[in-house]
Amino acid sequence: MLEAIFSPRSVAVVGASPDPDRLGHVVLKNIIVNGYLGHVYPIHPSATTVLDLPAYPSVLDLPEAPDMVVIVIPPQHVLPVVEECGQKGAKGLVVITAGFKEVGGEGKELERQLLAKVREYGMRMIGPNCLGVIDTVSDLNASFAALMPEAGGIAFMSQSGAMCTAILDWSKLQGIGFSRFVSLGNKADVDEVALLHAWDHDPHSKVILAYLEGINDGPGFIAAARKVTKNTPVIAIKSGTTAAGTRAASSHTGSLAGSEAAYEAAFHQSGILRARTMNELFDLALLFSYQPLIQGNRVAIVTNAGGPGIIATDAVERSGLKMATFTQETVAKLQAKLPPTANFFNPIDIIGDARSDRYRVGMDAALADPNVDAAIILLTPQAQSDLIETCQVIIQLSQLYGKPVVTSFMGGYSLGPAVEMLSANSIPNYTFPERAVQSLSSMVRYNEWRQRPAPKYRSFEVDKDRVRTLFASVREAGRVELGEIEAREVIEAYGMRLPQSRLASSPDEAAKIAAEIGFPVVMKISSPDILHKSDIGGVKVGVADATSARDTYELIEYRARKYSPGARIWGVLVQEMVRKGREMLVGVTRDPQFGPLVAVGMGGIYVEVFKDIAFRLAPISEREVSEQLREIRTYPLLRGVRGEPPADIAVIEETVLRISQLVTDFPEIVEMDINPLVVHNQGEGAVVLDARIILK
Repeated sequence: MLEAIFSPRSVAVVGASPDPDRLGHVVLKNIIVNGYLGHVYPIHPSATTVLDLPAYPSVLDLPEAPDMVVIVIPPQHVLPVVEECGQKGAKGLVVITAGFKEVGGEGKELERQLLAKVREYGMRMIGPNCLGVIDTVSDLNASFAALMPEAGGIAFMSQSGAMCTAILDWSKLQGIGFSRFVSLGNKADVDEVALLHAWDHDPHSKVILAYLEGINDGPGFIAAARKVTKNTPVIAIKSGTTAAGTRAASSHTGSLAGSEAAYEAAFHQSGILRARTMNELFDLALLFSYQPLIQGNRVAIVTNAGGPGIIATDAVERSGLKMATFTQETVAKLQAKLPPTANFFNPIDIIGDARSDRYRVGMDAALADPNVDAAIILLTPQAQSDLIETCQVIIQLSQLYGKPVVTSFMGGYSLGPAVEMLSANSIPNYTFPERAVQSLSSMVRYNEWRQRPAPKYRSFEVDKDRVRTLFASVREAGRVELGEIEAREVIEAYGMRLPQSRLASSPDEAAKIAAEIGFPVVMKISSPDILHKSDIGGVKVGVADATSARDTYELIEYRARKYSPGARIWGVLVQEMVRKGREMLVGVTRDPQFGPLVAVGMGGIYVEVFKDIAFRLAPISEREVSEQLREIRTYPLLRGVRGEPPADIAVIEETVLRISQLVTDFPEIVEMDINPLVVHNQGEGAVVLDARIILK
């Protein structure tokens, strides 16, 4: 159905006006003057012609059902027009009109009615409150943008109309071309998920760019992106993910997470390349739209200056790319044809007085080498430089070998014509070498994503009925937070190991339980209202005998009642004292867009200090949990250092997967912490010492 919007055979403009100052006039003129060849119908209540085209008082009066209708009229008149569009048989709408959900109140209700009307007639709609739609494939500019972009291989969607106009203006200066260009506006119907599906396998779009401010359907977005990115690279820039947008939360995981962590995980798990800046967004867009996909991570550098060559080499090493090692034949070829003062290894330094003939020697040798997957060509303008001839060599050899080639012509004043020539021939040029390297590194990551096998998910034998019954009893008691004993029951039902624990309701009972478990023991206050027990002195480790157990019970209970007078005290939990190990945190917070966000990292008292945590969205695959654990900075400590045996990494991963299954099975869990998970040496397992669970 979106073909009616991107490749319509006919377009009607409701609100087309003879007045050049009216927005409807601008939209109609844009459609006419930019080469659109389909039928164009101005709709105006009284004018007989608009811009020399016959005008019609209503969509119902048109000689045919238009594929697409662009609506540019006051919001209070939109619904009757949409009704007419549906009756006439229109397939697509672009509602430029503002005054809907974005203004709140009545506008929100008006948008709800608008969407209902669109769906009643089976139409699709861009907007409302948008800039419009531009499609260079059909030469259609159904927007009020001042410029028509050049044709190219980039499909672009944006939730900001102002961002669209700025990018259009900038792209004309840079010579960057687009296939599709869509301002999403309020996304009442067509959103980023619909556009991803529409642009999948689009022969005119080599890469999809997205400027996102929010996502309506997080799981749907991830599912669509996972599918599309196997065929077409998707590069996104996401605004509004700073700490200012993080919701308040009481758990460790909730306070450390936020929209930034959720979007980072979503992009990572769906193959989307994240751009941090607008510069990076278009650096990547140029590379993917201009050059073939890289097949490995080995890079060759050809330069006429040592300093830039060293800078580029350093950037390659930092980026995860590899400096290619040339074959003996390549080195011999370079030695035979370059001056003796040149460098014949990688980077190839062809010396400052190099002209285009030396660039040909260096590039030809590098690109012909089977150990090279891509080439970076650096140039600083010298008196001897023949810039246009050098560009011709770069273009010719790039086309000959079919490997990605990027350039960094460093300078400004004298390089204009050369850079324009490179761009016109699909060679991306970057102002500085680091940007070239960063772009190639992203292409390597994308290629690795494409080659990934389908994710595998583990499913464990668990007792869901036990958890479901427990959650119901908690709600019946008017609570949303589980007490420690209840949380332990959930952990046990999902197959995780716990220390022996029993609840004592008196000092004597505490002493008796401790003796049966075996000294020394840990004792901690049991209350659903005390979140961080150690903060009030509610935990005692190493209780060594019966007398100490009685005294500790009285002390812990006294502290709890003193510091939390209104708290419900269930007693004191007497717990097996687990031998020391590495302390980890496994936690969950529920993101409003994407669902459960699972964290793993260093635990105990250090989690808030070091914040060394990696996030993934549930459900988590076996490969994803392995990558997640290896992202934390302290992962080398888990592998063992200075003769220390490695930790049981497999049981950490299994614990994360069990928690992923738990929060997928029970969406009512909004926050959860296992802190600490005490992990023993490889093959010895792990024990959950403490857990907190909060329900909706």
